[in-house]
Amino acid sequence: MSEPNPIWKPHVTVAAVIEKNQNFLMVEEQCSGQLVFNQPAGHLENGEDLITAIKREVLEETTCQFEPSALLAIQLWRKDAKFPTFLRVCFTGTVSEPDPTLPLDHGIIATHWLNRDDLNHQKHRLRSPLVLESVNQYLSGQRIPLTLLKSLITV
Repeated sequence: MSEPNPIWKPHVTVAAVIEKNQNFLMVEEQCSGQLVFNQPAGHLENGEDLITAIKREVLEETTCQFEPSALLAIQLWRKDAKFPTFLRVCFTGTVSEPDPTLPLDHGIIATHWLNRDDLNHQKHRLRSPLVLESVNQYLSGQRIPLTLLKSLITV
């Protein structure tokens, strides 16, 4: 009798595309020994709904309060067969000014406001192709109402 196949599970993450004056809020972070650019993003934690997760991640990584206004995309990505697969739920919305009394999350070096051309020129420093893909989806006007999301999580 053969062993049953293990259940495959992607990593669920959230990300925020935040634009102001044609610039996008990016975090510069340490990843695998390199400095890379990414949207504020991170893993969904046990017991969280997606909105709570993205608000927490943006606050931890930028010290800004995030108010999501729309869902931008649901993306599935894997670097290659040796790497985990990520299911990324991408939001857009607005942020407050940074709170100078809060520290940036571990591994975050700085925050930057970069335009699409800056990001395109820094392609080699983007954490994944999803960074530029998400900006392009935002610029194309793609928006999905937050009412699409339903959470039946109880603590």
